[in-house]
Amino acid sequence: MAETKYIFVTGGVSSSLGKGIIAASLAKLLQARGYKTTIQKLDPYINVDPGTLNPYEHGECYVTEDGAETDLDLGHYERFLNVNTSQANNVTTGRIYQSVIEKERRGEFLGKTVQVIPHITNEIKERVQLLGKNHEYDIVITEIGGTVGDIESLPYIEAVRQLKWELGDDNALVIHLTLVPYLSAAGELKTKPTQHSVKTLMESGLRADILVCRTEHELSDDIRRKLALFCNVKQEAVIQSIDASTIYDVPNMMLEEGLDTVTLKKLNLPDDTTPDLTQWNEFLKRHKNPKHEVTIGLIGKYVELQDSYKSILEAFIHAGAANEVKVNIESIHSEFINESTIKNKISHLDGVLVAPGFGERGIEGKIDAVRFARENKLPFLGICLGMQMAVIEFARNVLQLKNANSTEMDSTTPHPVIDLMEEQKEVTHMGGSMRLGSWECSLKENSIAREVYGKSQIFERHRHRYEYNNRYAPQMESHGLKSTGVNPKTNLVEIIEVEDHPWFVGVQYHPEYKSTVASPHPLFIAFIKAAKEYSQKKKNASLAQ
Repeated sequence: MAETKYIFVTGGVSSSLGKGIIAASLAKLLQARGYKTTIQKLDPYINVDPGTLNPYEHGECYVTEDGAETDLDLGHYERFLNVNTSQANNVTTGRIYQSVIEKERRGEFLGKTVQVIPHITNEIKERVQLLGKNHEYDIVITEIGGTVGDIESLPYIEAVRQLKWELGDDNALVIHLTLVPYLSAAGELKTKPTQHSVKTLMESGLRADILVCRTEHELSDDIRRKLALFCNVKQEAVIQSIDASTIYDVPNMMLEEGLDTVTLKKLNLPDDTTPDLTQWNEFLKRHKNPKHEVTIGLIGKYVELQDSYKSILEAFIHAGAANEVKVNIESIHSEFINESTIKNKISHLDGVLVAPGFGERGIEGKIDAVRFARENKLPFLGICLGMQMAVIEFARNVLQLKNANSTEMDSTTPHPVIDLMEEQKEVTHMGGSMRLGSWECSLKENSIAREVYGKSQIFERHRHRYEYNNRYAPQMESHGLKSTGVNPKTNLVEIIEVEDHPWFVGVQYHPEYKSTVASPHPLFIAFIKAAKEYSQKKKNASLAQ
């Protein structure tokens, strides 16, 4: 293809309508037709990246192979497309302004007054087109965060207006996602919010080519005609996005609505193939028709906001489908776990996952949960901080090292079994300074990890400052806490396993970031399999009584 085509996805009326899911679903359909497609996210907040944001503020921070700390929507993009994203796929206002100010300081603007137009908008346009420069992709979909009318979004909307004019109508289009609310008192769907949203977009000089309408009820032909007339789009370009039982239904729903067909037509691209969703629908079939059921306890500090652990929850869906198991998640706040409550909160579970996190709040509850899983032979998976808690628990209760801890929680601990990484000790800036991105790990023979991965070398994504203190490794090993995965260059312990336990694994990295519909993560698959076997044993034991 001679030129890369660009699709921009904007939102109106309300936030959280699912721009990321619509963008990912359209990308999936275009990919399934043979088009090389990628998605990027433009975020209007002034933070340089979400790496320093509290999960309550922004949900999880997703990490790419090349170490970018990004918006959680990039996780959706990777899970849908099974294609890696990178630094170029997430741009924030903070990054845009930082770059422009640095250019000004270097004198690149030759003394000119630096303004939003053209300097900021030019920077945005440059970032948008970065992914399409080498013609590696046929189509680049750009999702613009926030809603139309937000002050923060205005430079992005203006940059899109300029780009659309520069590229021409055949090479760029705008999809506007909006809400058609149902008023139960009136007993009808109302189109006025959408009309106002489109009007606001047009006031910024941008016209929607396709309308995607989020709704709880079917859109009638009359409503579609009305929206088409008042919003200046063709009726075939009014796409219904009705509430779905799972986000993985959305590509099929968009296929039924013809979103991909209208898009290709507007971009003047061939529409002579049918999307091949065989593998996708096979996953959906297994996901919706499970043969077994397990309950996993997700022990975390941010459980009130489910988006804090978005990739973990999705990895469970992928692994559940692979095992033909429905995975029920019980979110358990680690602050509320103690010796008196633990049996009631955990004993009925089929497995425990102790989640990542930072800071000392809720730490003792996590350690109690690890101990319960270890002593009661309950399948256990610890991720990042969860793995570190398993090391601390083992040091305290098996090695009897009193007050063993991480120096993150207690800088004066007599037994720093988890300590700050050497290269982190001089770090003063918090943003983007952790061990990030993909790192190598060598797996030891005769370990759960080696069996799970089926190979001796793996690469997994990291996001941490503290690590297992190797000074304690010989003592730990001799008592049954095995280091079964180690970074060959730094000697960092990446994976720990407990001997004489059916399935107890802690990993320093984040396996959830690499789980996709097409490639469920092997560690999650094995964990759910272990939980299924544990559940079956419990049932058999109760039947025998």
